[in-house]
Amino acid sequence: MLVLASASRYRRELLERLRLEFMVDVPDLDESALPGEQPAGTARRLARQKAQVVAQRHPGAIVIGSDQVAELDGIPIGKPRDHDDARAQLRRQSGRLVSFHTALCVVGARAGALREALETVQVQFRVLGEATIEAYLRAEEPYDCAGSAKCEGLGIALLDSISSTDPTALIGLPLIRLSALLAEAGLAVLPS
Repeated sequence: MLVLASASRYRRELLERLRLEFMVDVPDLDESALPGEQPAGTARRLARQKAQVVAQRHPGAIVIGSDQVAELDGIPIGKPRDHDDARAQLRRQSGRLVSFHTALCVVGARAGALREALETVQVQFRVLGEATIEAYLRAEEPYDCAGSAKCEGLGIALLDSISSTDPTALIGLPLIRLSALLAEAGLAVLPS
C-alpha cells in the first residue's frame, strides 16, 4: 500500500502522474518553525514527521511525507493569510530571488527504512507593479501556496526564471527524486 501523508491537492495531483494506486491520510501536525530553525530544516523536519505519524497508522505501507518552505533572505515565507498578505508577499518578492525548499521523506516498507531528500528551487521574480500584482491576485487567488505565486498557473507570468533539477519540486512534490526513493523502498514506478 502507498500512502500520501498530505492534505495538499497539488501533491495529490502530482502523485497521480506516476499512475500508482495510493490513498491519502492527513497528519495533524503543528507546522510552525522551531526557534532558530532554518527554512530548509523546517521543511525536512515536517516531511519526516508527516511520514512517521502516518506510517504508525499504516504498518507495512510505504508512506510519503513532503513539505515546502519558501525563503527570502533567510526568512521563511508561508501561505498568505488573505488578499492583503498575498499582496505584501508579492511586493517583497518583486525583483528578488526566492528559494523554495521541498523536502521528501519515504518511510517503509523494507523494515521501516526512512529515505529523505531535499530539492531547492531558485525562483527569480520579475519587478512587479501594483497593477500586475492586483490583477494576478484577483485572477488566481493563490492563497493556498507559499509565496502567493502558482507557477503552474498565471503565476508563471510573474517570474523571470526558475532554476531546478526537478520542475515538479516547485509545485510541492519532486517526482524525479520521489521515483528514486520509491524504487529504493521496493516500489518501482516502471519495471526495470
